[in-house]
Amino acid sequence: MSGNRRKAALVTTVLVGGAMLLTACQDADAGAGADAGAPQTSASATAAAGAATPPGSPAATAEASGGTSKDNKSGGAGGGQKPVGQVCGANDIAWSTKSETQAGGYILVVAKAKPGITCTLPAVHPTVAFGSDGTEAGPAEQSTGTQITLSGNTIAYAGVNPKTTSANGGKELGSIIVAIGNNDPDPVSLPVGTITVDKPIVTNWHTSPKDAVPSQ
Repeated sequence: MSGNRRKAALVTTVLVGGAMLLTACQDADAGAGADAGAPQTSASATAAAGAATPPGSPAATAEASGGTSKDNKSGGAGGGQKPVGQVCGANDIAWSTKSETQAGGYILVVAKAKPGITCTLPAVHPTVAFGSDGTEAGPAEQSTGTQITLSGNTIAYAGVNPKTTSANGGKELGSIIVAIGNNDPDPVSLPVGTITVDKPIVTNWHTSPKDAVPSQ
């Protein structure tokens, strides 16, 4: 009987030892798996952080420089410069004309800025043309005028004498074409009634109508 007990004890010892060895191997495998998974988790976190901050973005630029991203509020184009005065165009002006009898008869051209517009008339006579052939009025004054800023109730005047010759004849017309200068893209046609045109002249711009009487 003692021999059978010894065999039973040996078998029990072998089984227990095998179980312990199996458990140790499983624990070792689990530890190795955990160690192998750790770098993968770290790489995923890094990729997610990179996706949250796209390369080239203001935040990415600030992080690279070690500073904080700020918008540039320093003025932009023309910052700190005073606005340049606008030269009047014919379409900036409310026009009217009046027939006068002084100096043998002439047309008074009246110019006033449209509401909300401020612009400058240059110190030269306006461009005035007549008829389909574009006959242009010459200067009635030898000296240069003064530039006038039109705004609000400020009014400018120019006088046009359509006929400076004493001889009979000339073109019979019912309107004049007025522009601020030769390069004005929007000249206007102003009704003046029936007039005879022959070697016309025009004054500079003036702020008083009495200064806009055209004389030879």
